[in-house]
Amino acid sequence: MAEITISLPDGSQRSLPAGATATTLAESIGSRLAKAAVAAVVDGEERDLGAPLAGGQQVAIVTADSEAGRHVLRHSTAHVMAQAVTQLFPGAKFSIGPAIADGFYYDFDLPGGRTFTEADLADIEARMRDIIKADQPFVRDELAAADALRLFADQPYKCEIIQRVSSGAADSDDAAELGNAETISIYRNTPEFVDLCRGPHVPSTGRLGHFKLMKVAGAYWRGNEKGPMLQRIYGTAWESKAALDQHLHRLEEAEKRDHRKLAVELDLLSFPQQLGGGLAVWHPKGGIVRKLMEDYSRERHLNGGYQFVFTPHLANGNLFETSGHLSWYKDGMYPPMEMDNGTYYPKPMNCPMHCLIFDSRQRSYRELPLRLFELGTVYRYERAGTLHGLMRIRGFTQDDSHIYCTEEQLQDEIISLLDFVMSVLRAFGFTDFTANLSTKDPQKYVGTDENWERATEALRMSLEKYDLDYKIKEGDAAFYGPKIDIDVKDAIGRTWQLSTIQCDFNLPERFGLEYVGADNNRHRPIMLHRALFGSIERFFGVLIEHYAGAFPTWLAPLQARVLPVAEAHQHYAEEVMARLHQEGLRVDLAEANDQLGKRIRAAKMEKIPYVLVVGDDDVAVGTLGVNPRGGEVERGVALDEFVRRVVDEVRAQLAVV
Repeated sequence: MAEITISLPDGSQRSLPAGATATTLAESIGSRLAKAAVAAVVDGEERDLGAPLAGGQQVAIVTADSEAGRHVLRHSTAHVMAQAVTQLFPGAKFSIGPAIADGFYYDFDLPGGRTFTEADLADIEARMRDIIKADQPFVRDELAAADALRLFADQPYKCEIIQRVSSGAADSDDAAELGNAETISIYRNTPEFVDLCRGPHVPSTGRLGHFKLMKVAGAYWRGNEKGPMLQRIYGTAWESKAALDQHLHRLEEAEKRDHRKLAVELDLLSFPQQLGGGLAVWHPKGGIVRKLMEDYSRERHLNGGYQFVFTPHLANGNLFETSGHLSWYKDGMYPPMEMDNGTYYPKPMNCPMHCLIFDSRQRSYRELPLRLFELGTVYRYERAGTLHGLMRIRGFTQDDSHIYCTEEQLQDEIISLLDFVMSVLRAFGFTDFTANLSTKDPQKYVGTDENWERATEALRMSLEKYDLDYKIKEGDAAFYGPKIDIDVKDAIGRTWQLSTIQCDFNLPERFGLEYVGADNNRHRPIMLHRALFGSIERFFGVLIEHYAGAFPTWLAPLQARVLPVAEAHQHYAEEVMARLHQEGLRVDLAEANDQLGKRIRAAKMEKIPYVLVVGDDDVAVGTLGVNPRGGEVERGVALDEFVRRVVDEVRAQLAVV
């Protein structure tokens, strides 16, 4: 029998009979791998397990418990959901159904304007389980565009995708569905149900089952507010019941930690309707936390050799023509304001104005690196449907720095910035970091390929010299230049992208920035864009969810509350409060006009780190009862001892760098 030779990722080779598939390969390696396999990567391209292999190919088996494997599971489950919906709701139109982070969705247009209900979700889940139990095979086929249009004649959204792909006008959603314009790929579960898809899928529906439908939301077709409004069903799918249960538990925890809910309960900030969407007002308790964050940032930058600058909130449109924002970023900017001396825009970025500061006089190489820092408020238009509390907001303040340096200084500056980023994130309680190096978006960038390559290499070498593990995110950096993003994991394992370092050869060129070198000639500086928090607002939202509103003592709006047991203890309670104020601690007093237990519970609900109770014995000897958040109650603690403990605790928390 003829054989073919397949290379494995570890460099080894395996002989298989002609006509073998990735399933054959997995079975030849081991039964456990074959059971876990959901797809394969053949010469860098994802394929179905049942696709025949050819000799000389390199093949990797994709298992269900990998990120790539979960993507296949979720995409396959989305198709099963579409099949269930079309069976339960004859005449339903379906559009796109991709896998997303932790789940999937599918968009539908139901006949007669009908909307999905919670009961419908239960019915759809039940029908999906019937389809999964039937173990229907996913069968791939490829058609010419004309044949595909006939096949989907009663599905207008699918026809539009086919037409866009076949005409070469595909966007990212189209590409996710079909991939390229040469042929139209489809998958059948049964003769009655067929869907567009580039694949791969699991071999059959029986490989699925650990899923849950989560919610229904509105979604405009192609995100166009002038287009049809569809109904989007979100779901989640995992490789095992344990993984699904763990995810659902995380969601429960996330709901408890939702910063929008906690911000109201803890009286930190609000989003008044009168302001408009995506704009927040900070209440006194949130304001003190923000002040602490900003004060910490200012002190670290002052000690780090940065110079403070301030720039206005709007600028003449000519500035953004020069920077390129009006060419590349206009959709994210607010509309222009026509004035008697020109057209003005609220600023979406601080960097163009920092370039003007650099260019305000002749610069010498002796001034470099020049590190400019600003807590600068910017305004970006976000669609109403994308707004999400502090995480996606229209007006926000960045801890924004722009560093101008020579090419010889570039790598040391980036390494120094990595150290700065890590120390700040640790100070706020994050310890689990992931670095991503984002490369050029081939559709959205300015400058030359050569400069992008130089900038990318500088970032890559800096990451390796700093000895920081990183992943490459191809095509994820737009406009200025490549960037390093630092992601952190919060207390319940969610990942947040916070700090950014971006290397930019292009804005200095666009603004004609120069410095006089040691050779007395003029040279072009390199510019680093850098934000540690990202934005004050979003970082604060992440902190609320990370700590579930129970901020560490140094950052808590109130660090202690004094509770006199009765009115007779009021004077001593005031003395305790005055002493704590004297030490710079934030403390208040709840008078004995309500039951002690009720006042203690109220303080606990406010997540105050220390509740201090004073009664007869404490008045007599100068002590207090200490009820720490999450700890054991202590009686008879000397006031001086408590003050020393809290002051030391705050110092220790701020020393974590």
